[in-house]
Parts: sequence; structure tokens; C-alpha cells
Amino acid sequence: MTQSHYDAIVIGAGAGGMSAAAHLVAAGRKVLIVESQDRLGGRASSEEIDGFIVNRGAIAIERGSGFEQTFDLLGVPLDVREPQPATVFRIDGKIIDPSKGGGWNLIIGGLTKAAAKIGATFGDVRKGNTELPEEALSTEEWLRKFTKNQTVHRLFRNLCAAIWAANADELPARAFLTYFSFKGAFKRFGFCPRGTIGLWNDLGDAIRARGGEIWLDAPVTRIHVDGGRATGVDVVRNGRTERIEAGVVISNIGPAATVPLAGEAALGADYVAKVRRVLRPAANIVVNFATRERLIDLPGLVTFANTERLCNMGELTAMCPEMAPPGWHLYVAYVVPKPALGDFDEKAETELGLQDLRNEFPSFKDAKILSIRVMRGEWPAQRSCAGFDLPQETPLPNLWNVGDAVKDYGGGGTQACVDTGREAAHKALAVLGVGVAA
Repeated sequence: MTQSHYDAIVIGAGAGGMSAAAHLVAAGRKVLIVESQDRLGGRASSEEIDGFIVNRGAIAIERGSGFEQTFDLLGVPLDVREPQPATVFRIDGKIIDPSKGGGWNLIIGGLTKAAAKIGATFGDVRKGNTELPEEALSTEEWLRKFTKNQTVHRLFRNLCAAIWAANADELPARAFLTYFSFKGAFKRFGFCPRGTIGLWNDLGDAIRARGGEIWLDAPVTRIHVDGGRATGVDVVRNGRTERIEAGVVISNIGPAATVPLAGEAALGADYVAKVRRVLRPAANIVVNFATRERLIDLPGLVTFANTERLCNMGELTAMCPEMAPPGWHLYVAYVVPKPALGDFDEKAETELGLQDLRNEFPSFKDAKILSIRVMRGEWPAQRSCAGFDLPQETPLPNLWNVGDAVKDYGGGGTQACVDTGREAAHKALAVLGVGVAA
């Protein structure tokens, strides 16, 4: 066993881990990222299948956000192409574009007389004129107070599914309202023409240029704890176990996977019980497919209102034709099962999603299916649904979690993970005794 020492070790090279490492190297600290996979990006990475660049999870990268600020911190251009419009809704066969103004009234005004009241609720919450619902109230229960229209309910279900990989009866209304009232909706975002892994490779190169190290195919088997502090990790690299010491440790593999590495005794019974009680992993089914005939003439993401399991879909080649061989249109569709926060029949739920695609687009029957990835269990769509997050801190004062199980309340998407990385880096820098990164 060999030994070496770093200021910080980051376990996992997903959005949260990469963000944390970027902020730490920007502050001049010696950082090592260890990743068990053979690529960067975690559940927002890419792979090549039959000449197509296929994303393995998240595809939309927010513009004008903490994501872009993290890249700016290391002088890395954010190589994304922004669709216009970014998000549209397909309701009863018609396309509704909220970028033209009108908000919720435009989206659901033709479906329910309660549209104005629903839209006003978000403004009232934002202004502090009304309190957020209690934690136990689901988004479906909240919406039922305004309308029983089934199309509206399916649309809100698909919004919950698209953002949080959860159904409306599983997501707290408080989290839904927090996101749409304070964190913004229908944001600017873009797609990377090299797949999302292209962005992570760019950021990884910048981290290395600042003196950071990244080890791929290097699973961590243990977090060492001594005197109530994390002191380092054991990493398997090239068939050998290496003991790496560090001043701080940041984990991007989720609290549930971090607990056995550090040991239940080191973290304490109360924390372990909270991890098991609070976290609610969310599942989805990602369908990557290609067609010769274009299904829909839109460059961004389409959210549906008349589907049972299919929540949204995007054509990546509308903005990034180089992601597919000539003459092909590349799509990704997101199917969220029922339940998404519990056990479900993979085969049946996948087929319901595929049937939705056939119903919406008859020519889908001729599509080339590139991959169907069921994200659940140890590799979920989200490590915990919004409203069921833990704090980043652990009982060890120099060990923090980052990622989508410790995000801000109501947060969603890759952006929320990036924000946790920035915050953990700030906490780590305070422990290491240096100034905070920009």
C-alpha cells in the first residue's frame, strides 16, 4: 500500500464533485478526484452507440447560472448551444410556447378557469403574501384544490417528473412552489455538441491545469476516520490499494453510499438512521432513439400533457447535428414510472412510456432504439427527490456530501448539484484555513 497526501479528496466526478474540485483548485489547494467509472460526469455523462453520441442521464445545461460561473472560474468556455424556444408544452396536440409571455395563464388557460388563481399563487408565494404549504401536502393534493381537470393534472405530473423524476402525488407541493416561485422556471439552457461528457472533459482539463489530479476507474473502498475526523481514503487503482491522506473529504456518491465507507460507528446511529429515514431515491427511464424522419420541428425540450408515463423529450440534433450520423435525428425521451419513489415493474413501465411515444408520434414505430436506461437503485435519476434532502454536513467536521441528495430545498437539475459543490468547497476552504473561492 502506497501513501500520499492532498488538501482535499473528492469521491466521485459527477456535477457536484467536479464543481467542488474546480472551486478548490481555484483557491490554490491540492485536490484529487477519484472516480469509479471510466469517464467524468456521473449521471450526466455520455457514451457513443453506433456512431451516435448518447447522453446517459441529464442533458440540459443551464446558462447564466452557478454552472456557468464554475466554468468561468477556471476560464473554461461553456460549450453549449441554446435552443429557442428552450421549453414548450404539447397540450391536446398543440404547441404552447411560454417564452412568448403569459406564464401559467398561457399554458393552462384553455383547460381550466382556475388558471389565473394557480398562476397568482406563485406570485403570492414569491411576494410573501401567502405561506408555503405544509410538508405533507403533495403537489397533486395542492392542485386538486384548484381544478379536477385531468389534462392539467397530467401536465403538472409531467412537470414534476421532468424536473425531479417524481410523480405529483410524491413531490411535496412546498418543493414545487419553491422551485417555480424562487428558483425560476423555463430557464435558459443548452446542449453540448460533444455530449455532456465534453463539458466535463473541458472542466477536468482545467482542473488538471491548476494542479488537480483525476483518477478514473479508481473506486474508493474506505474512508479513514481518526479522532472524529476523516483522514483519508483507500482507493483501488490499477489493481492495487492506495492509502491517500487528506485534510478534507467531499463525497459525490450520495450519503447512503458514503455511510458504509466511513462506517456507521464513526458517523453515529442518529445520522445513519436519518439517512435511511429521509432519503427517497427517484427513478426514471431514459430512452435514446433516432429517426430518419423528423418527429417534431422544435429545437428544445417538449413537455407533454396527454401522456401517462412520458414526461418530456428533446431532439439533440436540432441544435447539435454532429451528435448523429448524417441523415439521422437523435432524440432523448424521459419516462417516469409510477411509483417513482418506490418499487415498480421495469418492463411494464417502459412499455407504457414507449406506447406514449407511439401515440404522440405514429412514425416512432420506425425509430432506431439506441438505448433504454432504467435509472434506479444505486444509480437513480436523483439520489433523493426534492423535499427529502439531507444537509451537506456529516457528524465528521471535515466530511461533506454533495449532489442531488443534499441540494437546497426545492432545487432541481444539474444546476442544483453544481451549487452543492460550490458550497462544500467554501466549507472545506474554511476548515483548511484559506480564503473562500470566488
